[in-house]
This record gives sequence, C-alpha cells and structure tokens, in this order.
Amino acid sequence: MKIIGIGKNYVNHTSEISAIKTGAQTIFTKPDSSLVTGNKDIPFPKVTHQLAYELELVAKIGKQGKDIALADAESYISEIAVGIDYTAKDVLAASREHKGPWALAKGFDGASPISGFKPVSDFPDLSQINFDLKINGEQKQIGTTGLMIYNFAEIIAYVSSFMTLEPGDLIFTGTPASGTGLNVKGDHLQASIEGDLLLDFKLI
Repeated sequence: MKIIGIGKNYVNHTSEISAIKTGAQTIFTKPDSSLVTGNKDIPFPKVTHQLAYELELVAKIGKQGKDIALADAESYISEIAVGIDYTAKDVLAASREHKGPWALAKGFDGASPISGFKPVSDFPDLSQINFDLKINGEQKQIGTTGLMIYNFAEIIAYVSSFMTLEPGDLIFTGTPASGTGLNVKGDHLQASIEGDLLLDFKLI
C-alpha cells in the first residue's frame, strides 16, 4: 500500500486556477507506518517542535491501474475519507538547506491520521465535496473540492503515468489554501465531510 500526497492544490477563488494550472503537479509519498486509523490519539512527535497540520480529503484506490485515461480516472476511486497531512516544518527547513527531500518531514510515525472511509457512491459530484477542521472547538479550515487546482481525476491520471496504482493505495489530495497552522501537545482535532464528524483525535 502506498500513501501519495499532492502539494499546493487549492486556491481561495476559482479565478486563480487558470494562471496556476501548468500541469506540473507536486507529488510526494509517505510510508504506511505514518498512518493512524481508528481515531487513536497520537503522541506528539519527538522529532519536531513545529508540527504543521493540513486538512485533506483522502481517496482510496479500488482497482489496479497504470496510464489511466482522464475520462476513466474517477472510476478507480472506491472510498473517500478525511485526514491530516502533518509536516515537521523544522525538519523540512533543515532538509531544504541542503536541497534535501521531504521524506523525513512528512514520513514520521503519526504523520498521516485518517478517518474511516465512506463509499464514493455517497458523493454524486466529486467536484462539490465540503469538508472542515476544528481544533479545540474552533473552526480552522473549510474546504470544498470546487477550489482544487487538479481534481481527483487529474491527480489519478497523472500519478498513474509514473507508477501503477494498486487497490488500497491512498491519495491525500491537498489542503485548502487558507487556515493551516501549527499544533501543540494537547490539541483536539475534529474533521468532517459534509457535516459528518469522521476524524476525532488528540495529540498527547
């Protein structure tokens, strides 16, 4: 099972998309050991003092595919969840000083908490999914897939041109353009899709 992430994939207004959309998607991978399921609380990672959260929808791949046609790409999604793509910002900054990769900053244990999944059939229009994040009861991020630069199909088609997608692979599809920030020990995170609370955990 692969965890694939896409960076910088949302705008604040649809009018911004055409100027930004060059076809060069920012793709990275995360190890499956970073995954946390079942709404388990997460120990605050010892490797960082700057733990940055990004709310994201997560698409699960339901069948194998390579060089997937854009028109067929949505059919490869079996389920959708909501998750947090964590970044150790201080680790990332240190790596960038030497033009290093994102791997350690994105791939530490606990860096990919996700909710339970809902079948893709629950979402008749993948371009109109609303999701949000509250931290300690305060609204921090609100997203809608209508503000994606690259939609689900475009992500799947692009990624599959480089690597075979397998059943169970997870794609973190990007975070809303506004509202990201840092977490501290003790924070309580709650994320919903269409008002349905699915992800609910604390940093301990």
